[in-house]
Amino acid sequence: MKKHEIDQILTKMLDSHNNVSDLNLTVGKTLQVESAGELVAVDLKPALRELTPFQTEVFALNLINQDRRLTERLLSEGSCDLSYGLPGKARFRVNVFSQSGNTSIVLRRLESKVPNIHEMNLPESFFEIAQERNGIVFVTGATGSGKSTSLAAILDDINEKKSVHVVTLEDPIEYQHPHKKSTFNQRELGTDYDSFAHGLRAALRQAPKVILVGEMRDRETVEIGLSAAETGHLVLTTLHTVDAGQTINRILGMFKTEEENQIRIRLADTLRWIVGQRLLPKIGGGRVAAFEVLRSNLRVKDSILNGESEGKTFYEIMQDGRPFGMTTFDDYIVSLYEQGLITRETAMGYASRRGIVGRGIDTVKSARGESTTDIQQLQLDREYTRKHQPSTMGF
Repeated sequence: MKKHEIDQILTKMLDSHNNVSDLNLTVGKTLQVESAGELVAVDLKPALRELTPFQTEVFALNLINQDRRLTERLLSEGSCDLSYGLPGKARFRVNVFSQSGNTSIVLRRLESKVPNIHEMNLPESFFEIAQERNGIVFVTGATGSGKSTSLAAILDDINEKKSVHVVTLEDPIEYQHPHKKSTFNQRELGTDYDSFAHGLRAALRQAPKVILVGEMRDRETVEIGLSAAETGHLVLTTLHTVDAGQTINRILGMFKTEEENQIRIRLADTLRWIVGQRLLPKIGGGRVAAFEVLRSNLRVKDSILNGESEGKTFYEIMQDGRPFGMTTFDDYIVSLYEQGLITRETAMGYASRRGIVGRGIDTVKSARGESTTDIQQLQLDREYTRKHQPSTMGF
């Protein structure tokens, strides 16, 4: 199998369905693509019913293209990441990994057009994030929840409005930012540096005002990131956590117990925003993003320094901080339901606190004049009569 054959197969997979986001090659299954959040089969001529171990391995070796570093990583760690391009068609973030002795491949399609905050209909607080001059901003969520896209939109706003030097450390580079007002230097893991920690340490000597770190994967990267934020840089990064509270706990958990107090102080001083993301199935097909936004203030700093307590949880702070651009996932999900973008079942399924979302949906339905209950023909039991009891008083 040669490169032009690989490219031909990938092109047919991309064109097989609408809204293709991922290409999946797994032994024992046919070629599959993820369309609007669901895996669907790809029909090729001649038909390919089940991929063999030999076919996926040859496909993977062609993608790796005799790169020694990637080959060694695949053999020693069981997986490797790379980028791959179809000229004039698409670019992919590729993960090759072993499972049960076989090789599997997932290719995530990368958008070529840099997104912006307006077009993506992101919360207004994203414009404020782009105006920050220093500190650290975390965008969190599961794999494939759109973290990289949101960060690209923030960088695009910076690019439009500020004349600054931006250094990005990515794995791989997803969006190619043009030079507008800002100057961009985009570096790719494996090609331009060997680890996020080393790339971030080098970035501090490259005179940037804004640093994008693709992911805070380990303690060393977090420590250097905090140092960069403390010395006047704006650091944008991601974590695979589900909400603001878990993000703080994940960072603290990377350090030893005796270091915890010092890290709490540094984090309280440097943290600016935590943005959480989830992608929800949309009515009519496709997906819509739900957000959680925590903005640093005195209450947030106190909760970071001393831990959460009754009345001082990050959830309660976000509820009270709505006038300042904060929101909980639950409030945002209720607003999506109110706009008619998601169903009640979807809202309840993705809620952080189902009781709060349920009450919010009932409030929306009441405002519309809709019924908030499925109970029909509620009435008293008319067959019940009280039996006459003989008097014990002799009357």
